[in-house]
Formats: sequence, C-alpha cells, structure tokens
Amino acid sequence: MVKPATQVKKLEVRDLSIRYGDEIALHSADFDVYENEIFGIIGPANSGKTSFLRAINRMNEMTPGMNVTGMVKFDGIDVKSWRDVYALRSRIGVVFPLPVGLPLSIYDNVALSPRLSGVKSKSELDDIVERCLTRAALFDEVKDRLDSLGSLLSGGQQQRLTIARALSQSPELLLLDEFSIAVDPVTTMRIEDVLKELKKEVTIVLVSNLVAQARRLADRTAFFLGGELVEVGETEKLFRGNVQDSRTTDYLEGRFG
Repeated sequence: MVKPATQVKKLEVRDLSIRYGDEIALHSADFDVYENEIFGIIGPANSGKTSFLRAINRMNEMTPGMNVTGMVKFDGIDVKSWRDVYALRSRIGVVFPLPVGLPLSIYDNVALSPRLSGVKSKSELDDIVERCLTRAALFDEVKDRLDSLGSLLSGGQQQRLTIARALSQSPELLLLDEFSIAVDPVTTMRIEDVLKELKKEVTIVLVSNLVAQARRLADRTAFFLGGELVEVGETEKLFRGNVQDSRTTDYLEGRFG
C-alpha cells in the first residue's frame, strides 16, 4: 500500500552522506519515510543500510570515525538540533541483528526503561510489561516465569524480548536491523506478524538482507548499493519490474548480492 502525497512525513532525509574516514558509506541520499508505514531498506553488505540507521538517532556520536553530513528530520526537526539526545532516542526504538538481552529478568528487561523514565507504581509497571510482551507475541510463553533471566530464553524469544524492551519506551519510530539473522523461520514469521500489527501505531524502518521479507512486509522499499541510494518505490511495483534502474531488478532477482 502506497502512502498518499498528503501523508505525514516521519523522516525527511536530505543530501545525507556518511563517511568512516576516507571511506564513503552513503552518498547524498534523499527520501522520506511516512508515518505508520513499514519502510524497507535492502541491498548487499556494505551498502550503507546500517550506517543510515545509526544516523537517525545519532549513534554516530558513539561510533569512532563516523562522520555524518546532510540532514535527517524526525517529525520536522533536524536530529542534530536536539539538545537532549536521550530524549530523541527515547522516541526511537532499535532492534539489532542479534538479540541484545540485558543481564536481568524478563520482567526487568522490559520495566527498565519505564523505571528510568520515572514510573514507580508496581501495578503500572506490571501493565507495561504485560502489554509490551503481548505486543511482541511473547507474553503467553513467559507469563509464568517473568522472574527468570532473559538470557535463558531461546534465540527467537530473546529477539522478541528485545522488541518488547524497545516498545516499553513507547517509541514513535522503530528501527530493525536484520532482526531475523539469528531467528528460526517459524519465529521469523511470528515477528513479521507482530510488525504488521505494530505499524498501526508505530512507524517502522526495516533493514533486511532478505528481499522476500521486504516484499512481505514493506509498503515502500529503498535499494542501497555501494553507498548509493539507487531508488525508492512501492515494494510490489519494484518486485514486478517497475523500476527506474536495471540494477534494482538484477538485485531482486538474485543476479548479484
């Protein structure tokens, strides 16, 4: 489903370039991401996909040698103009390729961010934990062992716990970087179903190394190649061959990558 021209822009990317020293990771990218869509980003390794995600919530400031020029607007405001970077990051949830569980119980993994935000009521924390675990399709599997260490869960469960933890801060934007790398196919499909539901409430940017996954999930898709934004289009149209650059079709059909 394509978003109409009047759709609210959640992200506006203008002339965005990213370097690591002399190495160009992304060059002069321009595109928009609309509210409540799943925006897919595909491309071979080292195309600039993950670097773009880092630039959105200023993780470049924690990455030695990473230099970002151009502009990324989040809700109309340049992310570089936010004085409180933690306030920016509290509105943007991130899920990395491998589950990053904290050495805490399942309950505390999800409750940590609300506690840091000032939530002290046990009943309110209970509600947040149950709601986030339910939205991540995990609550029914762990409701009787919330005090167990999150690190004891299976890989797929840990990834869903990571999603639940990201949701606990009530983000407006959710960034997923190849979330299914360490997840079995059945769990991958479960998480995909979760994402389809979440987009009713949250804008999602999905970096995927699986073009079929992008086709299943993304409303629109951007193709990155060697640090270049080749094109952006409606996902289904791209897969049906309605492309502006033949390299897009070559990649989608597996001729390289």
